[in-house]
Amino acid sequence: MRKGNEKRRRPGAAALVTVALALIAGPATIAGTATASPYSHSFRDPGLPVADRVDDLLGRLTLDEKISLLHQYEPAIPRLGIQAFRTGTEALHGVAWLGKATVFPQAVGLASTWDPALIELVGSAVGDEARGFQRERPDGWGLNLWAPVVNLLRDPRWGRNEEGYSEDPYLTGSISTAYGEGLTGGDPDHLKTAPTLKHYLANNNEAHRATTSSDLRPRVLHEYDEAAFAPAIQADAATGVMSSYNLVNGRPNTVSPDLDDVVRGWTDRDLLNVTDAFAPGNLLPATQNYHPALAEGDAAALKAGIDSFTDNGTDPEPTTTAVKSALSTGLLKESDVDSAVSHILAVRVRLGEFDPNGGKYGTIDASVIDSPAHRKLAREAATEAAVLLKNDNTLPLKAASGGSVAVVGPLADTLYTDWYSGTLPYAVTPKAGIEAKLGTPVASSEGADRIALKDTATGKYVTAGASEAGAALKESADSGPAAQFDVFDWGSGIVTLRSAANGKYVGYNWSGFVNDQVQPNGWYVQQQFRLERQDDGTYLLRYAGYETAESWWSNPVYLGPTGDDGTLGLVAEGQAARYSKDVVRSGADEAVAAVKGKDTAVVVVGSMPSINGREDHDRTGMGLAPSQEALVRAVHAANPKTVVVVENSYPTTLGALQDEVPALLWTTHAGQETGNALADLLYGDANPAGRLTQTWYRSESDLPSILDYDIIKSARTYQYFEGRPLYPFGYGLSYTSFRYGAPKRVDGGYEVAVTNAGERAGAEVVQLYTHQRVSRDRQPLKQLKAYARVTLKPGETRTVRLALRTKDLAHWDVTRSRWVVESGTYDVLAGASAADIRSRATLRVRGETIPPRDLGRTTRAENFDDYAGTRLVDESKARGTAVASTADGAWLKFADTEPGGGATEFRARVAGGSGTVEIRLGSPTGTLLGTAHPDGTSSPYTYETVTAALAKAPKGREDVYLVLSGGLRLSTFSLR
Repeated sequence: MRKGNEKRRRPGAAALVTVALALIAGPATIAGTATASPYSHSFRDPGLPVADRVDDLLGRLTLDEKISLLHQYEPAIPRLGIQAFRTGTEALHGVAWLGKATVFPQAVGLASTWDPALIELVGSAVGDEARGFQRERPDGWGLNLWAPVVNLLRDPRWGRNEEGYSEDPYLTGSISTAYGEGLTGGDPDHLKTAPTLKHYLANNNEAHRATTSSDLRPRVLHEYDEAAFAPAIQADAATGVMSSYNLVNGRPNTVSPDLDDVVRGWTDRDLLNVTDAFAPGNLLPATQNYHPALAEGDAAALKAGIDSFTDNGTDPEPTTTAVKSALSTGLLKESDVDSAVSHILAVRVRLGEFDPNGGKYGTIDASVIDSPAHRKLAREAATEAAVLLKNDNTLPLKAASGGSVAVVGPLADTLYTDWYSGTLPYAVTPKAGIEAKLGTPVASSEGADRIALKDTATGKYVTAGASEAGAALKESADSGPAAQFDVFDWGSGIVTLRSAANGKYVGYNWSGFVNDQVQPNGWYVQQQFRLERQDDGTYLLRYAGYETAESWWSNPVYLGPTGDDGTLGLVAEGQAARYSKDVVRSGADEAVAAVKGKDTAVVVVGSMPSINGREDHDRTGMGLAPSQEALVRAVHAANPKTVVVVENSYPTTLGALQDEVPALLWTTHAGQETGNALADLLYGDANPAGRLTQTWYRSESDLPSILDYDIIKSARTYQYFEGRPLYPFGYGLSYTSFRYGAPKRVDGGYEVAVTNAGERAGAEVVQLYTHQRVSRDRQPLKQLKAYARVTLKPGETRTVRLALRTKDLAHWDVTRSRWVVESGTYDVLAGASAADIRSRATLRVRGETIPPRDLGRTTRAENFDDYAGTRLVDESKARGTAVASTADGAWLKFADTEPGGGATEFRARVAGGSGTVEIRLGSPTGTLLGTAHPDGTSSPYTYETVTAALAKAPKGREDVYLVLSGGLRLSTFSLR
């Protein structure tokens, strides 16, 4: 069932409404007449309701015109004076891919501010700049923005960790709502931009992302993943969602009925839902094998709730042809097309596209892009986003005392951008920011080895070009700067090579190797190499660009001379050149020389966003690169007063460094003002107040498989993790200290008195958690329910009000498939992090008691309490979830059941192969009540009803287990 426009339009009503409006409006006429200017049509009248304007325009469009609007690149319709429209301007932390624009901290950094008011300002600035580009209408323009990303950061190894906000749904919901309200302008009827939430749903692994299925049991689905997406939609701070590549419970999200049934149920406004790029094609046999051809796939997506197809780049023909085919064969009705098009048009109307002069925001021009106000805001955001992890009275430094400092490390004098960054209009590096703060140059070193690679067979060196454009790498007798390369270690054996001859990185350009890139970049990041040490001490130079991991890559991966002039190309391992690695200059020695004798050493280490995990590439580890860790140790040994700045996009396993160095500060890649923000923090002109939005684990061994989405059973995120983290969720230090009073119950929540007990002004993030002491179901150890960032002067006390309603204590009851607040005692915990609770109260709630399960009623198999050896799968291709056994002995637990008087028969809907379904009491090996014997069905979507006589009728309250043979799918069952 389609939702949104159906609330105001019955099928087939568009033409009637159009005629009526035409009679009322006088000059306005229906499509096909030529007696009036198209600008007099009712859809251009800003005084009419949005719904009426959409109805008018929809009625004027031909079927072919309507179909043309279903593709990402919507063409102009000249006869109605309608310009082209495009969905999908990237705006994750600034407008991306359109040119120079203000670059704010990465999304995980923005969330680390825990400051929704600031985030709304950032969103507003990004929305203004999108409007500024809109006036210029460059290639790639558009006011439908693909941001924010609200996928939960449940696993820090996710390659796109930088794009999300938090592992917590409440924090994610509040930050995404704030950013969205800034992007929209706060007036749902008059949109500054139309933000789209990415990526619906449970999209947290990049490996095989188009073919892996995320298992979401009902509690995880409702309490966790959906809970992150709902707030922005409910607040009208987003205008739709993008379906993700992955499957959920066996069904591709591109055809998930939740797009209509759930997402559109969160608002009364029309939503514009889009697919991810090329995702419709993934439905076909070559990838997901879900539909046989594009016509069937596109029809299923449209009926599920997709409105716009992002497919085949700028070419709409495959999509429009598929939709027309689906219409001609009865897979679609014109009303299905009308429904989707009306959603699209509603958003375009609200954007002011059809208003005089572009509507409320039509006068915003390019002058807002990288404006002084936005530069100031970028600096503020970068400052608030940083998190002080450790400080043994080392910080803040004293700029006025004339103390000397050296700034070293691979990120000391550079700023890296990520895949979704805009182009930096300028770059204040850490070194530059500190120099500006001190008003004098500072000693510096990148700490990277400079090497020469000499072919041991020929005695010739690998050389690069000295011009700005570089040149093809070749072997020659030149041993000067052209033969020297700075080696940067990014971990997992990956290095980049920067030519000393021109300062450019070496990369592959599909035909050879050239030193021509300012920094590693591109979809395949072709600047990646491995130096593979051999038993004889020589090295093979291996090309490790991302495309080498693709199934279609058939070229060799080693480098060696391929021509008479010594030009390097790709050769088989047996023909690879063997190189000696001559260290021309030791990076560690240079960094040590820079910091010796200085009052302070600042070492900046971290990640390269295109290499250390990004879209399509997860991380296998979270530690610092080995050479970076060695650099920190060498610097610290040379200068005990060492401050380490970790600049990356994810939690880091810092190992022994956490104990060894006196001060640690974490920042994400924070945009153009990174250096100024760091200088303000290091020298005390700003007091650190960022807080972690994820648990920092001590080791990868603390985590299950990245494909395990069941945070309850696998005990992950701060809500369920029972281990000792390196740094807990919500953690962050300050240059001052804060004292908490006891939480006091007030109408609508709690009040907590917070006092700045130190000698510096500072901001505290007051966090309110709850814990349900007793429950039928496993409950979180703690769960964030509210927070407030408050700035206090020394000695100042302020009462912070934190909202907490009884309904906020609800969890999903699988026995009745609804939300429930259980009667009982709840702990109310106020503190500075999930592990630093400063004060507490108890709350006694009169809710309800979950009754025992009544298995006499039809029970969905997915509503189990526990499981082993099973997967959640699609009951049918259209809707529903079933449970599949992956091996003999798989089981499902249904706790605390009370079948009622005298159940004598087990009845179930089963699909798949033949086998058995055993009904047992107490455990998977407990008392056997009966066994059903499915005959097997020809299709996993064809179900048979099986029965079994119960040898012993359950009495009282029992735990019932269903034990399944491998290959079975169980949809529903009952005991009668």
